Amino acid sequence: MSRLYADEHRTLQDRFESRPMADRIEQIALKTEIGEEERAFIESRDFFFLSTVNQQGQPTVSYKGGNVGFVKVLDANTLLFPNYDGNGMYLSMGIDANAKVGFLFMDFERPFRLRAQGTAVLSDEPDLLGRYKEAELVVRVTVSELWMNCPRYIHRYQRVKTSRYVPQEDADTPVCEWKRVDAVQDVLRPRELAQVQSAGGVIATEDWIARVQAGDESA
Repeated sequence: MSRLYADEHRTLQDRFESRPMADRIEQIALKTEIGEEERAFIESRDFFFLSTVNQQGQPTVSYKGGNVGFVKVLDANTLLFPNYDGNGMYLSMGIDANAKVGFLFMDFERPFRLRAQGTAVLSDEPDLLGRYKEAELVVRVTVSELWMNCPRYIHRYQRVKTSRYVPQEDADTPVCEWKRVDAVQDVLRPRELAQVQSAGGVIATEDWIARVQAGDESA
């Protein structure tokens, strides 16, 4: 029995005569434990894409970024990553409703990619939070399957620099610029209002949008 394919996948595989190839790929590429090669690749990444599904069955995909190694491999079946301050929606953190998650780890320079899926749980245990500066929560994932993907259609891009908002041990993290815009001042938390004032005060929404569209690094 396949760990990856349902009837809908099989229907398309049969339609396009790819069932033997699909079975062979699952046979040779699918793993149920994180090996040393996979560990090295995962812990060398400074971003990944996370897929989650809410209680209505609606999927979403989120970009998660941090320092190199912010995704930690605890053992052959366990990943750990932080949830930092964001827009307050917590769409990708609503995993109590549906704990199934998917990962896409990418290297655009080689290129190379690794997919994984598993079951997640949120944690605010002090010993786990202590691994990450400014983490609100930590997500612990029990990995059930992972496999390497063909790099065939991956465009080659080069990394330029780390986002200035990624928490660093030796520096203060600046307030997010969009939290300075006039349209959100009445819904900010008290500590954020203080951060806005220390960063120079409120700015016009249209000015911030213009900076984003122009590629301003400070936006």
